[in-house]
Amino acid sequence: MEQMLGQFFDYFGMPSVGLPAVFISAFISATLLPVGSEPILFGYVSVNPHLYWVAIIVATIGNTLGGMFDWWLGLLSRNSFESLKGPSNNRMQRWLEERGPKMLLLSWLPGFGDPLCLAAGWLRLPWLPCLVYMCIGKLLRYLTMTWLLTLVPTSVWHQLGHWLHLI
Repeated sequence: MEQMLGQFFDYFGMPSVGLPAVFISAFISATLLPVGSEPILFGYVSVNPHLYWVAIIVATIGNTLGGMFDWWLGLLSRNSFESLKGPSNNRMQRWLEERGPKMLLLSWLPGFGDPLCLAAGWLRLPWLPCLVYMCIGKLLRYLTMTWLLTLVPTSVWHQLGHWLHLI
């Protein structure tokens, strides 16, 4: 497996250490685990500014696939739940169904986006439009967050690192 990943990264001319960390952190942060991927992405982009767009795309793909994993879990849980109880129809479900896959443009929101992806699977919203809207929302989030973090002066990051080292 390690050799296969090495060949993959060599083929695309990518380093084999940082980008997998960006991908994995982005994937995990899209699940219900409370992990943020922006610090790893920003750190990678800071060290490798020439790979800015590659890192953004890798993070977006990882985060989108993580969101689709949530979608799939929602679909599985719906299928399991219906075999036990039967369908339910409440106000929140109707609200989400009316908006459809477009609601996944908000899948990047902390604390709200991950359950939204689960809800999309639960509601059996079509996977391809969900994937597209989720990807657009997550790409815009990574572009915005990375750009905002680059506006912070380097001295702030150095001071923060010094302060954290004292702890």
